[in-house]
Amino acid sequence: MNVYDTANRLANEIKQSEEYVNFKTAKQAINLNQEYKIKIAEFEKARYEEQINSIQNGKSDSDKMVEIQNLYTELIEIPEIKKYFDAEFKFNILLGDVNKIISEAVKDVI
Repeated sequence: MNVYDTANRLANEIKQSEEYVNFKTAKQAINLNQEYKIKIAEFEKARYEEQINSIQNGKSDSDKMVEIQNLYTELIEIPEIKKYFDAEFKFNILLGDVNKIISEAVKDVI
């Protein structure tokens, strides 16, 4: 058995998974709405900047975290954006689980 063949089969199975299909569909819907796309980009930017700030300073900015949480709460009131975030979350769980399985298999050499 060739590892690359197996990896390609895994990639194809991931692309056929419910999580992938739902996320891709939700992302395509968001991309059709410029306003939603901008709102999500702004949210992601704020979240990323706070993550960087937290890493650099060793602590989170509580005011910024409240601002990000409020923005998230506002965004998930929009059904299409809530669907996108939910689908993204489930897809990321799938990828994390797959990564964990592979990492566990090779942990004795890492």
